[in-house]
Amino acid sequence: MNAVIKANAGILLIEDDPMIGRSLSRALQDAGMTMDWKRDGTSGLEAMRAGGYSMVLLDLGLPGRSGFEVLKEMRDQGDDTPLLIITARDGLDDLVSGLDLGADDYLVKPFGIRELLARMRAVMRRQGSSSSTIGNGELVLDLATHEAWYRGRSATLSAKEFTLMHALVEHPGRILSRSQIEERLYGMNGEIESNVVDVLIFYLRKKFDNEIIRNVRGLGWMVPKNPS
Repeated sequence: MNAVIKANAGILLIEDDPMIGRSLSRALQDAGMTMDWKRDGTSGLEAMRAGGYSMVLLDLGLPGRSGFEVLKEMRDQGDDTPLLIITARDGLDDLVSGLDLGADDYLVKPFGIRELLARMRAVMRRQGSSSSTIGNGELVLDLATHEAWYRGRSATLSAKEFTLMHALVEHPGRILSRSQIEERLYGMNGEIESNVVDVLIFYLRKKFDNEIIRNVRGLGWMVPKNPS
């Protein structure tokens, strides 16, 4: 993987402090990344289950479910998305506990955005050797970099584009309904944006080709199992 954090990399921020959340969201978006910001542990877990993120930035002192609980459940479910703890807790026991539960690194508040970006790049470099791809022989999706290749074209996908494409290419030939795709994008209780599936498919087809995602009238969408 490239040593820099790619533009359009999907970052999930789980942080309850509104001032810190707004500041980090603006800074990371200015750095060319797409951002999802959740303010409690429960909604953070739902977002992670939907998938499609390059990295998670996780506060420990969250309402509802603590950062430790979020991290433990995430790793217990086999989710190995790179995760950086951002916390005001500077006690050694808390930091060691976070690393033992599967965090890739930690940063103690307050910190500068340059230091945060440097830590994120370091984590992404370490993860580079475990990069993997899935596909159907014609369409290839890189799970680490969120890049897609199709019929000689390549592009880095946004977080939601990647989530939609990942859901389809996990099981080529399987038809996913609108509601199944929306669940992957937003979780069970997320507030769904109107026509988001149609918009994402339009942009993906525009980036690649109309045949990259096929509509099955009345049922949903799929990528073919055996490309023709």
